[in-house]
Amino acid sequence: MATSIFNQTEKGLFNLNMQQKLNIVNQLISDTKIPRMIKIRQKFSEQAVDDIQNEVRRQLGCREICEKIRPGMEIAITAGSRGIANIAVIIREVCSIVKENGATPFIVPAMGSHGGATAEGQRRLIEGYGITEGFCGAEIRSSMEVKHIGNTADGRPVSIDRNAAEADGIIVIGRIKAHTDFRGRYESGLMKMMVIGLGKQKGAESFHAAGTKHYAEQLPLYGTTILNNAPVLFGLGIIENAYDQTAKLVALLPQEIIDKEPELLVEAKALMGKLLFDNCDLLIVDRIGKDISGEGMDANVTGRFATKYASGGIEAETLAVLSLTKESHGAFVGLGMADVTTRRVLDEADFDASYANTLTSTILLPSRLPLVMDSDRQAIQACLKYCGGIDHDNPRVIRIIDTMHLGEILISEAMLAEALKNPNIEVLSEPFEMPFDDNGALQDIGKI
Repeated sequence: MATSIFNQTEKGLFNLNMQQKLNIVNQLISDTKIPRMIKIRQKFSEQAVDDIQNEVRRQLGCREICEKIRPGMEIAITAGSRGIANIAVIIREVCSIVKENGATPFIVPAMGSHGGATAEGQRRLIEGYGITEGFCGAEIRSSMEVKHIGNTADGRPVSIDRNAAEADGIIVIGRIKAHTDFRGRYESGLMKMMVIGLGKQKGAESFHAAGTKHYAEQLPLYGTTILNNAPVLFGLGIIENAYDQTAKLVALLPQEIIDKEPELLVEAKALMGKLLFDNCDLLIVDRIGKDISGEGMDANVTGRFATKYASGGIEAETLAVLSLTKESHGAFVGLGMADVTTRRVLDEADFDASYANTLTSTILLPSRLPLVMDSDRQAIQACLKYCGGIDHDNPRVIRIIDTMHLGEILISEAMLAEALKNPNIEVLSEPFEMPFDDNGALQDIGKI
């Protein structure tokens, strides 16, 4: 159950006061026009791995990789907090290969301070992705205890998960993609999985203490220290296409992580999904969550960055977040990038988990609270009411499920002419009214 900064009495009074205020607010926004929408399909590269299990075996089958796994070894395999396509199957296959080579695999949750910075919370997160002991055939050793393994070249202490540090070997598995807070040769990927993921809360906090401005230069310093002082055998990098499918798997020896991950990052950025429009008046994001992005929603899509050290995405005048994913377990990191949200988001919010992650990262903006409205309808109307200097009779509105699923989205009529000119956009429907129920809740995009 989600924890809150409010006790039950306080929450009741808060909701009562909120309802009274919303009665007034509703009068202010009730005449705000909501435009008709059109369903479209955005077309991206369909590069994908056909057979995940065989490709894992192919990548790990070369002599240089296989010889790293020796009989009698205990080998830690990382599992992160992101919703990565086929991640449970990938980890299961790696575990099987380890066992076939006479070694014993175990799974280590590698996610910094996520999961409320608790061992049980981190175990629960990966199990939510199907990464269970029964499915993968390997023990999960979840702990927040770390071991100091060395210092960076500039003297900063480096720590990683104790279970991993004391194993005979570590296999690092992670998705390579653009980061939401900074730009560099290494962003999200194997380097980050070692430094932040395996660093647990203490290690992540140590890294983040340098400040976002220095992430790009500090990440390889910390990562190289881990490669030099921890028993990392190899990494398995994952690249996804814009449809949330596995596009590529690449096994990398320790030196190759240093040398080749930057090239794979360039490839990943070319494949990533985006909105095929330069701007809009309102971007509606149906759901956010840590399973989708480290900041709930990918700023590379929304254009809402928490720092000044990254840029890109669409230019949206206003942004509404309507719900949290079930897999986020109440963590609402990223909500602060929205202008308006709904009361059900606040009701589900786990402040302990969210603030633990935010304080560790030292970036506070993602966990701030936007305006809170009573329903989806009111959240959308409030955003449109707020927009200045736009055509309120024909606003430019985009609605997406989340920032991982950008194939089929909704656009308002005002954007139809632009869509028809783009060969990578297919119009799927005639214009229709936003499908709200009697409580002002929107129907799922997938059901439209």
